Amino acid sequence: MDTLSYRTISGNTATANKKWFVVDAEGQNVGRLASVVAKVIRGKYKTCYTPHADCGDNVIVINAEKVAFSGTKLMDKEYVRFSGYPGGQRFTSAEDMLKKHPERLIEKAVKGMLPKNALGRKLYTNLKVYKGTDHKHEAQQPESLNIDTLV
Repeated sequence: MDTLSYRTISGNTATANKKWFVVDAEGQNVGRLASVVAKVIRGKYKTCYTPHADCGDNVIVINAEKVAFSGTKLMDKEYVRFSGYPGGQRFTSAEDMLKKHPERLIEKAVKGMLPKNALGRKLYTNLKVYKGTDHKHEAQQPESLNIDTLV
């Protein structure tokens, strides 16, 4: 018996069959949308998933300004950033961020669900978020992804 034939083939970036997907964020809850998008970017829905490699797909999120929050999170949730200087802590409510920069809201939610290492920073580049329905990735021929059926 040839024992070499039973060797497990580990997937890597070169062998990953990367696709492009478009997700419509209209009416979706931010956290639920972000968790599904993070799994697709990570590649956990693929059979060739490898924890240490970028085997995931590229995701384009459109209609970022039309996402929803459950409960009173729209008014109560705060995003904190710190400049590093004394008194440099700044707070932004989810409501203000949704009005000014809705793309950052989804990007921040997805980034928090990715690994906190070099792989996570590389995977984060596979996410593109846009306000409105227009995006500049038509050349990649993205497929529509319904996150309600993927969960």
